[in-house]
Amino acid sequence: MSFKYECADFSQFQEQLKKMRDLDDKIIYALNTSIPTESFKGQVDAEAKCRELHGQLETGYGHRQEAIKKCIVVCADTVKTLKEKREDNKDDVSLNKQFKTEQRKLRLLQAELSVEDIIRERTQKTFRERCRLFFRFDSL
Repeated sequence: MSFKYECADFSQFQEQLKKMRDLDDKIIYALNTSIPTESFKGQVDAEAKCRELHGQLETGYGHRQEAIKKCIVVCADTVKTLKEKREDNKDDVSLNKQFKTEQRKLRLLQAELSVEDIIRERTQKTFRERCRLFFRFDSL
């Protein structure tokens, strides 16, 4: 599952993150379809299903963290450049406006890291509760 992301437009970037978080949002459904009930225990390899789901979750976390951090770096560089330009030309209103807009976007991107941590924690908790009988969590 590969997603392209655009750092320039925060709304668009946030929409892409939402799509990338689809598995986390539907973790209960994914677990319900992966883990067998008592009557089907012998027919489905629950350990393999939990391991596969865990791999998908970890891959998703990695992609999202990478995307957010790359956009933070891009935005921070833009803010730095605009700050230097602003110091040279303090009376330029449009430059000041652009600088403040980029600063706001940088703060929003940094907040997305916190959101990501909360989503990961919530998903991991649910995953552990449901897969604890079938999957060892030494690596988590």
